Amino acid sequence: MLQELDTVVLTKDVPEAQLIVGDTGSIVHVYSIGRALEIEVVSLSGETIAIVTLPTDAVRAVAAGDVPHAPRKLGQSVAE
Repeated sequence: MLQELDTVVLTKDVPEAQLIVGDTGSIVHVYSIGRALEIEVVSLSGETIAIVTLPTDAVRAVAAGDVPHAPRKLGQSVAE
C-alpha cells in the first residue's frame, strides 16, 4: 500500500499539469481510504513542477530498475 513520502511513477498522463507517463513524484498526502493521492513532482534541481491530486490507479510504486526520464523543459512537448 502506498504511503506518504513514497516515491511513485505516473502511469497516466496529466496534461493539465504537463506531466507524462513515467514522471516521478512523492506522495505528500493520502486521502480517505487511499482512493486518491496528493503528488508533488519536482525537477532534478529541486523546483516544484506540480502538485496534483490523482486517483491511486494513476501511479505505481517505484520498482527496481526504474530510471529517471530524459530532461525536458516545462512546456516543451515530448516530441520536441
